[in-house]
Order: sequence, then structure tokens, then C-alpha cells
Amino acid sequence: MRRFFGRERSERKAANVFDTIEEIRSRLGEQQYIASDEIATTVFLAERLNKPVLAEGPAGVGKTELAKVWAAATGRDLIRLQCYEGLDETKALYEWEYAKQLLYTQLLRDKLSDLLAGAETLGQAADRLAAEEDVFFSDRFLLPRPLLRALTSERPVVLLIDEIDRADAEFEAFLLEVLSDFQVSVPELGTIKARHQPMVLLTSNNTRELSEALKRRCLYIHIDYPSLDDEERIVNLKVPGLPPRLARQAVELVQRLRTMDLKKYPSISETLDWARALLELNARSLDRHTLDTTMSVLLKYESDLRKARRAVARADDERAERRRRDRDDEFRNFREN
Repeated sequence: MRRFFGRERSERKAANVFDTIEEIRSRLGEQQYIASDEIATTVFLAERLNKPVLAEGPAGVGKTELAKVWAAATGRDLIRLQCYEGLDETKALYEWEYAKQLLYTQLLRDKLSDLLAGAETLGQAADRLAAEEDVFFSDRFLLPRPLLRALTSERPVVLLIDEIDRADAEFEAFLLEVLSDFQVSVPELGTIKARHQPMVLLTSNNTRELSEALKRRCLYIHIDYPSLDDEERIVNLKVPGLPPRLARQAVELVQRLRTMDLKKYPSISETLDWARALLELNARSLDRHTLDTTMSVLLKYESDLRKARRAVARADDERAERRRRDRDDEFRNFREN
């Protein structure tokens, strides 16, 4: 394969782009990503040890975003493989462009006739065709998919293998060669090694248990929902026009919703969508009408909406009752004094 093997490939191990963990936090922060100490340390070690990273955690907590900002912060291209049930090598690695091969066969019909002229047996004709089969099984007919594009890229890349838990166990096993040796085997071409070792981030939403063999090849990090203060910082960073008091109220409500028994907790991305919605509506406070009309931006199941609205109504009633008792106490103290 001329393009992949016809010249000396460059060194797989790229130069370190981060000198310290604090530099990672700063560079990711420039991309509007608030990285915890654990995230920054994991990225640092991945760069130094040339190891893939497996990031697990609930959906919408910033796992995919980490790959995007990692690529942007290091000046690498991002190549994304979105996993799903039934994903196989032809969609992830490569496939042959059979229509193009057939077209070339038709266009080269005269050349093929000349090639086979004089062949006295089928065996001789087959041998002559076999001697030329590299013409039709070469890179000009190969359609690279994300994995092969990452391995053969002219520049270092970040490879995002998103939601690996949605793919079948067979595909997970296929990935082991890529993640351990950063190479793949193509039957017609042989072994293709990475020109530049890509930095790999695999994400999982924990919909199924991943194999020990996969986890053994990766650095592991669990990314959970942020704390109240961290989520408030994210909202203020991503939605700068939202009044700080309203941002705090919004985040406090989201944090409270995550303690309830819901089918789906609101993700960080949904918190940001809600914050942008409140900004567009020029909301100044989270009154009952605003909550009733915008809560569906956060919650996507009717049963969750009902539970949340009942909880909000109950909290409002409790606050009203506390205010009434406080007023009664103040009046009683005033009379007694």
C-alpha cells in the first residue's frame, strides 16, 4: 500500500505538549472547560504514558466535551467514532469501494484483454490476474473510517470513541489490538501501524459492563455530576449574561432534582440549555410560572415533570408556612415586649 508503507513513517511517540498538571487545567480552562484535579492528572498521565483514557459516568457530564477541548488545547485534529449496537469493522475501520473497483474494471477492459491474451488455461489466466490484484486492492480503492483515519493521519490526532458501552462485546474485543499496539490488520494489505500515536478517549455511560481486557489497556476516570459551586461556575462561564442570583437559584434547583427519584437526572448540558432559556425569556427569578413553563428543558419524562412540580409546590408551601410562623412569632414577641 503505497501511501501507508511506501515511505518511512514518523515517530509514533509525540513530544509532550504539557509540562505540568496546572498547565493542563489552564489550557483546558482557555477552552471553557473546568477540569478537576483528577481530570487534569489523568490527561497529564495519558500524554506522558501514551495510554488511552476510559471515562465513565452519567450521560451529559462532559466526557465527550473533554475530548473536544483536549484536541483544541493541543492543536490536534479530533476524529470521532460514535458507537452503536451492530457497529462493525466496515463502519469503524475501513471498507472497499466496490463500485469504484467495478468502474475501473470496466474502463480497463481492453487492458485486461491484453493481459489475458495468450493464456491457454484458466489457471494461467488466474495467475496473471493475481499478479495484478494489488492494483485493485490498494489505497486508491480503500475508504478509511475513523479508526484507520486516526492511525494514518499525517498529523497527531485525538481519537474519541464515544459511548463504547453501546457497541457489542465483539467490537470491543476488536479494539484491543488498536488500543494496545496502535495498529490494525487488513487482510489484503497486512498490518498498518500508526504514523503518530493518537491520544484516545473512550467514553461510557455505564449501560453495560466493559471487559477487563479493555480496562487494563486504559487509564480510568469516573466523571460525575459537579458540585453546586462547580456547576455554578460552569453556568457563569457558559452563559455569562444570566444574572448571578438567578444562576445560583437555577443550579440549586438542578442539584435538588438530582437527589429525587427520577427516571433521568438533568445533565450539565441540560442545565446550560435551561440557563440559556431563562436568559432568552428575560427571567429575573424562578417563580412558579417560570418553572412550570420551562421545567421541560431540564426533564424529559412526564412522570419526572410531575414529581418535580409537586416537589416545587411542596417547597413553596413549606416556605410560605415558615414565613407565616416567623411573622406570628415576631408579632407575639412584639406584644409580649
